[in-house]
Amino acid sequence: MHFTESRMTKTMGYREWRWQALWWYHFFLLWSIIDAQTRYSIPEELKQGSVVGNLAKDLGLGLSEIFDRKLRVASEAGKQYFTVDAGKGELVVNDRIDREALCGQSASCVLPLQVVIEDPLQLHRIEVEIRDINDNSPGFISNELSLKIAESAAVGTSFHLERATDPDVGSNSLKSYTLSKNECCSLRIKEIEGGKTVPELVLDKLLDREKRAVHKILLTALDGGNPVRSGTSQITITVLDINDNFPVFEKNVYKVTLGEKSIKGAVVIKPKATDADEGLNGQIEFSFGSRTPDFDSSIFDINSITGEISLKGELDYETVKSFDIDVTAKDKGSPEMEGHCRVQVDITDFNDNAPEIVLTSQPKPVREDAPSGTVVALISARDLDSVDNGKVTLQLTKGFPFALKPSFSNNYALVTSGTLDRESCSHYDIEITATDSGSPPLSSKKIIPVSITDVNDNPPVFSQPSYNVYLKENGVPGSVLYSVSASDLDFGENAKISYSILDSKVQDVSVSSYVYINSDNGSIYSMHSFDYEKLKVFQIQVQAKDQGSPSLSSNTTVHVFILDQNDNAPSVIYPSSAVLGSLSHQRMPRSAKAGHLVTKVTAVDADSGHNAWISYKVAEATDASLFTVNLYTGEVRTKRAVSEQDDSSQRLLIEIKDDGDPVQSSTVTVSIQLEDGLHEPILDLRQKVTEPSKKTGRITLYLILSLASVSVLSVVTFLILAVKCIRSSRSSGSCCMRQGDYDGYKNPNRNLQIQLNTDGPIKYVEVMGGDMMSQSQSFRSCMSPMSPMSEYSDFTLIKPSSTTDFNEVISVLDASLPDSTWTFESQQVSRKRKGHL
Repeated sequence: MHFTESRMTKTMGYREWRWQALWWYHFFLLWSIIDAQTRYSIPEELKQGSVVGNLAKDLGLGLSEIFDRKLRVASEAGKQYFTVDAGKGELVVNDRIDREALCGQSASCVLPLQVVIEDPLQLHRIEVEIRDINDNSPGFISNELSLKIAESAAVGTSFHLERATDPDVGSNSLKSYTLSKNECCSLRIKEIEGGKTVPELVLDKLLDREKRAVHKILLTALDGGNPVRSGTSQITITVLDINDNFPVFEKNVYKVTLGEKSIKGAVVIKPKATDADEGLNGQIEFSFGSRTPDFDSSIFDINSITGEISLKGELDYETVKSFDIDVTAKDKGSPEMEGHCRVQVDITDFNDNAPEIVLTSQPKPVREDAPSGTVVALISARDLDSVDNGKVTLQLTKGFPFALKPSFSNNYALVTSGTLDRESCSHYDIEITATDSGSPPLSSKKIIPVSITDVNDNPPVFSQPSYNVYLKENGVPGSVLYSVSASDLDFGENAKISYSILDSKVQDVSVSSYVYINSDNGSIYSMHSFDYEKLKVFQIQVQAKDQGSPSLSSNTTVHVFILDQNDNAPSVIYPSSAVLGSLSHQRMPRSAKAGHLVTKVTAVDADSGHNAWISYKVAEATDASLFTVNLYTGEVRTKRAVSEQDDSSQRLLIEIKDDGDPVQSSTVTVSIQLEDGLHEPILDLRQKVTEPSKKTGRITLYLILSLASVSVLSVVTFLILAVKCIRSSRSSGSCCMRQGDYDGYKNPNRNLQIQLNTDGPIKYVEVMGGDMMSQSQSFRSCMSPMSPMSEYSDFTLIKPSSTTDFNEVISVLDASLPDSTWTFESQQVSRKRKGHL
C-alpha cells in the first residue's frame, strides 16, 4: 500500500512538470546554437549547499563584482534551485533537485539559468545538466494481480501482465523481469509499439483445478542500476472451469485524435470485440482496465454494453497531450474470459493560453540625457501553447521614446529610442502587448513603469524680465524694498534657487552698500535711508542661480525709483540779507502810489512737484493796510498811497509755505524805511528820455530795433524747441535734447533735459543739464496761472546753488510777463555769483 501512494505522488508530480520539461527542452534546443554558453553537470539529489561550479571564474568576474554589480540567478522552472555564494563566487544547490519530477522520462534534463548582472546590465545564459541516479525502484501499480484461467486453457496460452515502471532513465531504468519458480507457467517479454516491453505469462502445461485450484507466482521487475533495484507483484492464478473462448477485439490498438476544446459527451471511439462462445459465455461487457489511472477515468467514460468511449471531462493539452487507455471486454461465462485492446487518444492543441510577459530585470530610472539605445529593462515572453499557438511577438504602444530590441529565444531588451525630457514627462507607463500566432490570436498586456531622473538643463527664469520699484525717500533702513522670484523647471537640487546681487556702481559706490538680498527668498532690503534730492533712480542686477552641477543662472534688472517726500522747507535766496540771517532793509519814497513795488522775496524748495510749490503771505505787519505780498511771486507792493500819518519805519513778517504734506514753511522779515524826497528810478529815466536830443533819439531807435529783433528771435527759437519736444515726447510728456544742438561751441559734452509737469495748479518745467565730467545740473521753471489777485508775472533766472544750503543769491530779474511766472532753479553746488540779467 505504501508503494502505491508513493507511486501515485510521483505520477502526479510528473504530470505537473511534464509541460515545463518540454518547454525547457525546446528552449534549450534554440539556446544550444548560441556560442560561448556555460554548462555544468551534476547528479540529482545533491545536498543543499553543494557546489555546482565557480560561476565568477567561468564568467570572468572578480569576487568584488559579484556584490557591486548585484549578480543574481533567475530560473523559470518554478523554483529557485540554485543560488550564488557571494563570498566565493560559486554556484551552489539551493533546494532538492528531483530529476524525475523535473524532466520525467526525458533522456536529457537541463535546467536553464539566467545570470543577470547590473551596471552595466548584462544577461548570461548557463545550463545545468541533471544526471540521473538510481534512486527509484521499478514498481507496479498494484502489488497483487489476480488471473482467472480456465482449466481448458491450452498450453502456450499467454496472459497479459501489468507493466512495471521506473522513473529513472538510461541504465537506471527498467531492464528485465523474472518469475519465481513454479510448475505451470513461464515468463515471456513482448515488445509493443514505441519500443516498450510488456511481460506475459505463458501457460507451459494444462491446468487441473482438481489437483490445484490456486497458483501463487511472484513477478519481479529489475532495473540496470548499480546496485540493482527491484519491485515485485504477487500473481494469484485461480483455475476455472471451462469457458474456453475469450472476447477478441478487431484491433489490438485504436488511435484517435481529439481536439482540446471538444465538448463534453462527444464520442471518442467505439472499439468492437467478439466472443466465439454462445449464451452467457459469449455475452460481452466493456470496461476500462483495472490498471486505468483515476485521472483517465475522470476524463473518459465507456458504455458497458456498446463499448462506446465518450468524453466526460475537460481536456487540457498543456497538462496531458496523449492518453493510453486499456479497454477490457469480458464475457459472462463461468469462468469469465476477457480480452484487451489499447486506445491511444492524441490531443490537438487549441489556442487557449494567452502569452505571458515576464520581467527578467526590473526597470531602473533613466537620466533624461541618456543616449538612444540605453537598456532600461530585460523582458521575456512565453506561451504555454505549442507550434504557431505558442509563437509570441511583442509590440510597444506608439508615441513612447522606447523600443524593444530582440535578444534571443523570446528575450528582449527595452531600450531608449529618442530624446527624453523630464520637464515634459517625468514618468512613463509603457504598455507592451504580447500576441501569439494562433487562430484567433490571443494577446496580453503589461505596463512597465519607467521613471526619468532629472538633469540640470533648465536655468532659473524670473517672473518678469525687469522690475520697477517705487520707494519713498527717508524710509527705515532694513525695510524690504521688493521681492523678486524665479522658478526652475528642473527637480530637487537642480531646482533649488539662490539669489545674489551682481556688483555694479551707483554714484561711484558699489550697489551692495545700498541694498542686500536674502539668498533664499529673493527679498531685497535697504541698507540705509534714501534721499530723493541726492539719488532719484538706480538699478540693481539680481542673479538667480540653481544648485545643479554645473549650475545655471539668469539675471534680471530691478529699477528703483525714489519718490520725493516733503522733507525740505523753503529757503529764501532774496533779499540777500535775509539769506545771511539778518533783516532785509528796504527804502521807499513817501510819494509812492498804490501798487508801488517795494521789493520781491524769492525762495526755493529743494523738493520737487507739489512739495516744491511755494506761496507767500504776510504773517505780521506794522500796518496791514499799507502793504501786500503776491501769493505766487513774492512781490511786496503798496496797497494804497503812503500818507503823512504813516510811520516812517515799517516792518513785515512774510511767511513762505510749500504745498507738501505736511506743510513746510519759513519766514523772512523785511524792514521798510519811508523817506521824503526819494525818487523812483523809473521817473528819472522818463525825465531823461523826454529831454530833446538827437543823439538820445537815435540811441532809443537803435535800442527799440535791437529789442524787437531779439524778441522775434527768441519767439522763433522757443517755437522750434517746443515743436521738437512735442514730437519726441507725446507719450511721456518730457523732452530731451543735446545742448550742443544750439550751444555746442560752448561745451559739446553737456546735455539738456526739459521735463514738463502738469500735475497741479502750478505748472513747472524741469531742465536737466550736466557736464559728463562734473556733477549734474537741473533747472526748474514754474508757471502759475494768473489769479484774480495777481496783476503781474515774473520771469526769474537763478544761478545754480547747493541743494542743501541756499546761502547765496545768484541773480534776480523782474519783468512783467503776461499770465505766467517762471523760476529756474539749479541743483549744482556752486557759490559763485553772477550778475543780474
